[in-house]
Amino acid sequence: MTLPIPLDYAPMEAKSVASLPEGDAWQFEPKWDGFRCLAFKDAADVHLRSKSGQPFERYFPEIVAAVADLPATRLVLDGELVIPEGDALSFDQLLMRIHPAESRVRKLAHEHPARYVAFDLLVDANGQSLVELALAKRRDALERFAARAFAKAPAFRLSPATRSRADVERWLATSGDGIDGIVAKRLDAAYRSGDRTGMQKYKRVRTADCVVGGFRYGSKTRVVGSLLLGLYDDEGLLHHVGFTSNIPREQRETLTAKLEKLVQAPGFTGRAPGGPSRWSTERSGEWEPLRPELVVEVRYDHVSGGRFRHGTAFVRWRPDKAPRQCTFEQIRQPPAGSLKLD
Repeated sequence: MTLPIPLDYAPMEAKSVASLPEGDAWQFEPKWDGFRCLAFKDAADVHLRSKSGQPFERYFPEIVAAVADLPATRLVLDGELVIPEGDALSFDQLLMRIHPAESRVRKLAHEHPARYVAFDLLVDANGQSLVELALAKRRDALERFAARAFAKAPAFRLSPATRSRADVERWLATSGDGIDGIVAKRLDAAYRSGDRTGMQKYKRVRTADCVVGGFRYGSKTRVVGSLLLGLYDDEGLLHHVGFTSNIPREQRETLTAKLEKLVQAPGFTGRAPGGPSRWSTERSGEWEPLRPELVVEVRYDHVSGGRFRHGTAFVRWRPDKAPRQCTFEQIRQPPAGSLKLD
């Protein structure tokens, strides 16, 4: 390729923080619920690269075609691949794209087309590298390009950016499942490939009370390793929604004895734990069903497809809470507001 940056160019990354930075040196953007992706165009050649440098072209053919149609001979964009579904973004649909059969991928691309949400311009339409410029100048260049290129390119969206904390609070309050946090970027920072010093990410952390519908023993032990969490739907069915494994070590042996006295099928009366989960890295295997008597409060950062995306954090037991009070209403998100991608 004749582009000024290579295909294995590592994207700039963000440091996780517990709170957003203060001051006027920062720009804030939504943290989109998708796949990070660098899009390269060099004449007729188009390449999509994941955060780890893996090719995405065969999984998102509609985005390859859309990049090819952009009015630029050469350019490199940094952004996020997302798939809108109703008023939310579906991470499940994204995961379904990583499929070995080309026919299946093209069917999914037709039924649920992806969008590319652009938030940085690394090489402009003239083939000039912008990575040494400050973010403020790169953002100006991106906005100018988007104004003339994205209007007739329905696969592309310009990611909003603001310096106002009021805007940030509104995004967090009204965005539903569209985002799972906020990214703060230094306005004076160049694009720091593979580095985390100029960017911070803040994730919303919420709590929910869940029924313990089952548990798994730890690896090579008969002591509890993780609690399987459930929530009731409107029909009174208990669905598996995730797990928590950071149970205090000093409680584990006593808790195991308590759980073993509650073992009783079926545990979950709706969706039950299965094999390997696309939603977490929790090991698969056998699990023990429990009578739905115990309630635990957990912290979580994101919900997608009616499940906790990642493992949750144990907060405390809730003996004061009736299991049937643990419903999906706790984790339902409001409809997407100003950040809706249609």
